[in-house]
Amino acid sequence: MNRTDVGYQPAEVDRETLGRLYRRRLNKGRATLGELFGGHVETGSEGAWLTTAEGRRFLNCGGYGVLLMGARHPIVTRYVEEQLHRHPVASRIFLEPQAALAADALVKVAPSGLERVHFAGSGAEAVETAIKMARTHGKDRLIATHGGYHGKTMGALSLTGKALFQDPFRPLLPGVDHVPYGDAQALEELLRTMPGRACVVIEPVQGEAGVIVPPDGYLRDVAVACRRHDAFLVLDEVQTGLGRLGTWFGADREGVTPDALLVGKGLSGGIVPVSAVVATAKAFSVFDKDPYLHTSTFSGVPLAMAAARGALAAIEEENLVARSHELGADLRLGLGDIVRRHFGSAVSAVRGRGLLLGFEFAEPGIAGDLLIELVMQGVVANHSLNSHLVLRLTPPAILTRAEVDHLYEAFDNACRKQAARYAPTGEGGTVHA
Repeated sequence: MNRTDVGYQPAEVDRETLGRLYRRRLNKGRATLGELFGGHVETGSEGAWLTTAEGRRFLNCGGYGVLLMGARHPIVTRYVEEQLHRHPVASRIFLEPQAALAADALVKVAPSGLERVHFAGSGAEAVETAIKMARTHGKDRLIATHGGYHGKTMGALSLTGKALFQDPFRPLLPGVDHVPYGDAQALEELLRTMPGRACVVIEPVQGEAGVIVPPDGYLRDVAVACRRHDAFLVLDEVQTGLGRLGTWFGADREGVTPDALLVGKGLSGGIVPVSAVVATAKAFSVFDKDPYLHTSTFSGVPLAMAAARGALAAIEEENLVARSHELGADLRLGLGDIVRRHFGSAVSAVRGRGLLLGFEFAEPGIAGDLLIELVMQGVVANHSLNSHLVLRLTPPAILTRAEVDHLYEAFDNACRKQAARYAPTGEGGTVHA
């Protein structure tokens, strides 16, 4: 049979069959979670919207930070389509232009002093690369923060500050310590005990911990402490980078240049998974000497490199960093007013920077119930893996005025319906009504 005789088979599966396939072939827990959120089957996406098999549309304010430019942005799509039809996978024997151009474009927007790039496929892979890079400089002790999230491969999981994800897989990497997030003094005290041996991995804002924003000057103090004790500093900006916080990177806000900066999620343009480590020449030096020291088959694959170039071009051409800053400030204020009006003292905090927003509640259950109610109102949001008290929103920066109004209306309706189930105790908590 000719290859051209094999037609494309669309992925059309009814809801019941799909549920059975998930349970039999993928993951029973994932099937149950899908049912909890209404059993919807997503089949399409464009801009800020998801479409289901039934034709229902959802405003996508979730996606864990991937979709700053929305889904299938035309600039990213053009880059990827052109590469797909020309040369999607390289031989890895010859030089290839897409990787070089993507690296150059990424360095141009990264903090000053970061000059070398290693591409990978996921945020966790970028973390693993940074750990190995630090080891080439004799840094055999790892320091991360309580509540931090860095992925679930073995090295990354050793850094992730949540026992729930770690316990089934122990023993993890040895020589790992965790300190309180936002406390530079605690980090400095620990660094004093291991001069010249530490690799510090930290987020500018903790996303999965519930959008925890550190005190002003924290990153700068961390960088000073690392220099003082000859520690290798890694900023994990997989979720916070590329405009999500209203600056190109969280590091920019305090003028910090780490030894290595991790990029992912939005670098994919929402189309082809890709991540990167952007490092100083010194940090990268051992990798420079041996191109086979740390490799993977799909590292720097041309199709992913085209997606990264398209994503960076879209962010620049549409000024999405500034848009994230402005829109994020408006949403934090507007959504904060709505949630406080309905839940009152049951709201512990409204936090955020740029388009990374968190709403923390005083009692368990509210965040999860509100997440489900938002789906019923036509909006997709996220829970926080390391904090069950926090509802998290990561909207795209391309929202129109009409889409913002839709979000406000849906959020207001969801809060009103769920607040009726809870009554304030008078002491900052809630009880079921």
